[in-house]
Amino acid sequence: MYAASQPQTDSATLLVVDDDHDIRHLLANSLGARGFRVETAADAQGMDEVLARTSVDCVILDIMMPGEDGLSACRRVAKRDGPEVILLSALGEEQDRILGLEVGAGHYLPKPCSPREILATVRAALRKRGTTCALVSEVYMFDGWRIDLGSHELFDPNGVLVGLTDGEFAVLRVFIERPRRVLSREALLQAARGPDSDAYDRAIDVQVSRLRRKLRSGADEIIRTVRNEGYLFVPRVVRA
Repeated sequence: MYAASQPQTDSATLLVVDDDHDIRHLLANSLGARGFRVETAADAQGMDEVLARTSVDCVILDIMMPGEDGLSACRRVAKRDGPEVILLSALGEEQDRILGLEVGAGHYLPKPCSPREILATVRAALRKRGTTCALVSEVYMFDGWRIDLGSHELFDPNGVLVGLTDGEFAVLRVFIERPRRVLSREALLQAARGPDSDAYDRAIDVQVSRLRRKLRSGADEIIRTVRNEGYLFVPRVVRA
């Protein structure tokens, strides 16, 4: 089971069911970082095993899997008044979405979809279920800046919202979670993109360069280059 790196209060339990290991890993890490408890399974049989031993609030279920497909599995979960179901599928036509909703899914997301979209859908599903999802604060301060890791918002010392791309935010998040430590380009890449990313070191240099421009609010250095080693996030980071 994947869990958040910080303690949570009355957090919901999610189950990610997908035969693609990379997708399971990505979603489990992304949702776990938001404070959810996350279980995973590679097929419908694995889903049943998790549901038999764990109370689950929401299932994120792929449709196209070997063995029993997601539609059949969803229908079974819905019949026994089980957890909320979010269907994921590469089939995004209207008739596919209608069929998914007719078998009992509360939501249907066509692939590819971003982790942020899935997070928003999970929260909507939990609200529908009436599940409490009280997570610890993910707001941090550094040198007058304020960042909310939950809502993906960064505010400068004057309270102005600063726009960041998904890539820039992912890299900044790694720095916030590991301040005052020298991080190699490889470590940054793996933490921001995942261990199976096909991106390259130069991509991190580009993201860091863009972040530096956006974080430039005074003479103080925020991201320092450490020759032949990587980067260091200089300011002290505190939870707001």
